[in-house]
Amino acid sequence: MNEKDIATPKRTKQILDKYGFSFKKSLGQNFLIDTNILRRIVDTAELTDNTGVLEIGPGIGALTEQIARRAKKVVAFEIDQRLLPILKETLSPYEHVNIIHQDVLKSNVKEVIEAEFDKGQDLAVVANLPYYVTTPILMKLLEEKLSIRTIVVMIQKEVAERIAAKPGTKDYGSLSIAAQYYAKAETAFIVPKTVFVPQPNVDSAILKLTLREVPPVDIMDEDFFFEVVRASFTQRRKTILNNLSSHFVNSFTKKDMESCLMEGEVDPKRRGESLSMEEFAILSNLLLKKGIV
Repeated sequence: MNEKDIATPKRTKQILDKYGFSFKKSLGQNFLIDTNILRRIVDTAELTDNTGVLEIGPGIGALTEQIARRAKKVVAFEIDQRLLPILKETLSPYEHVNIIHQDVLKSNVKEVIEAEFDKGQDLAVVANLPYYVTTPILMKLLEEKLSIRTIVVMIQKEVAERIAAKPGTKDYGSLSIAAQYYAKAETAFIVPKTVFVPQPNVDSAILKLTLREVPPVDIMDEDFFFEVVRASFTQRRKTILNNLSSHFVNSFTKKDMESCLMEGEVDPKRRGESLSMEEFAILSNLLLKKGIV
């Protein structure tokens, strides 16, 4: 282990004490103090010396440092102004790291990529995401169809399981389908809560998303496809017929919906969690063609 690594309990404490830094619960700040786990995160992203990396929430720079040792350039979004002077010090050995004081959810990420990285450069997102904004950040990165090869993030274990879930499981839902429409999702490994300061209440997981060049299903209208998916999970205990009939109540009768389901070879008594993405695609296309909505 490099004595100067940021992510050791001793060095982290020294840095926090020096700057009198106190954690803000509202920003979901939990800093990793295990260098081996940070290296495994970077390994999972398969960085090369040509890779450009976007990081979100660098904290005091523990993960940033490990990324910087492998990547060509790192651009990190940090929302907390109090961390800027700390990062300036801790990351001073790495001239190819640029910290942007912005909320990534309000940023034009595409513009940042164009300004900071070479055209056609291999790009990855590697980050320890704050729990409270995990889903909005991930969906923003996926929906904006950025030129990114992979997203490797540490998030709440429960959320990672939901994103990577397969049909027919309790974790499978509209979030699973939304994420897997844009990327192949897998949980790389679990991170125990004991390796953070302050210690969170739950374990974390490293989620790896490999972005798809084209979606896995053919759909006529993306927005409508996702509306059908979300509606199908409104009440998980209800059948797909009941959920969709309730959602589109102003557009057609329950009988119309039942016949559409039958035509799409979906048993109306099934629940949303049992349908594959392919089945949802067929169903949403069918509803559009029928002109019911």
